[in-house]
Amino acid sequence: MEKLVLALVHASRQLRRYFAGHVITVLTNYRIGQILSKPEISGRLAKWAIELGGHNLVYKPRPTIKGQVLADLATEIPANRIKECKEEQNPTPLPSPSDIWALYTDSTSNDDGVGAGLRLISPDSQELTYAMRLDFKSINNEAEYEALLAGLWLAVKLGVQHLEAYVDSLLVAGQVNRDYATKGDIMILYLEQAKQLTSQFTSFNIVHINRSEKKPADALSKLASTSFQHLAKDIRIEVLKNLSVPLRQVNVIQYGATSWMTPIIRYLQSGIAPENKAEARKLQYEACHYQMGDDILYRKSYLGPLLRCVDPQDATYLVREIHEGMCAIHAGPCMVVAKIMNAGYYWPDMHPDAVKILCKCFNCNNCH
Repeated sequence: MEKLVLALVHASRQLRRYFAGHVITVLTNYRIGQILSKPEISGRLAKWAIELGGHNLVYKPRPTIKGQVLADLATEIPANRIKECKEEQNPTPLPSPSDIWALYTDSTSNDDGVGAGLRLISPDSQELTYAMRLDFKSINNEAEYEALLAGLWLAVKLGVQHLEAYVDSLLVAGQVNRDYATKGDIMILYLEQAKQLTSQFTSFNIVHINRSEKKPADALSKLASTSFQHLAKDIRIEVLKNLSVPLRQVNVIQYGATSWMTPIIRYLQSGIAPENKAEARKLQYEACHYQMGDDILYRKSYLGPLLRCVDPQDATYLVREIHEGMCAIHAGPCMVVAKIMNAGYYWPDMHPDAVKILCKCFNCNNCH
């Protein structure tokens, strides 16, 4: 029952404008309306009942099953299985072996630096070799990712549709195949970049092999200090100055200072109440005297208009402005408070705060 009520609460929050301006008919075979109207409910149901009480809800039994088929289907099939169901309905045809390109990548670290090499072989056995030197500090796994990303970029530019990559790093192969968990901000960025590139292929597969099975790619990574006869003469060496993945920008979020209005605003907007029952009951009683309008808290008055609530900083400014501002009337606390309320402002301790602030005025005879 709590799950059903919670679903209704979430619907009212997401569709707040519709719930606030229309009569909402809830079709259900469960007695949600009777349970929420019971006076003895407590805990989360009581909080949700108060929140739903602000809307005009009508509970009716569900007449037919036709309108509920999609909702029942959504609850029966989890979100993580929807993609698998689509793949089962529309299976991707297997590519022909004559259409698959092969990519071999490798990286090498030594005292002189870090190098990476790759070989891209077409279905008709034409070979493209590529070597690059990493001119920044990087660990072995990052160098392996750099070599893999360079090979993927090259394949994308050549318009390759079916690609099979061979790497000697078990960690990189496991992370791309989602067999291993990815830890570390840099490694997560590398994995996201690799997934973005692999999504551009019709079919992609990555296989872990031993270093002895890809000696040519290993030789490319050692090109800076060793020469091999099988290498082509037109090998290009590129120097990377920065990472191939963009670092995430961190935005600093500054939260406003809390005041006496904060718990009331949270309760009116989101229904958040203190865990203590006595404090929650007190907050519910106080919230009845306030209302929200355009994300601004207002105090209800019996005969006058709504009074805008202010924080202590604004309250100090209002008292000083009326007492010793442009007009400089230097009136007493009672008159200052009355003028503030006539201007349309309110905070709980208006009279004590006015007395405390006016006592610091040395030019006022009323303060002595």
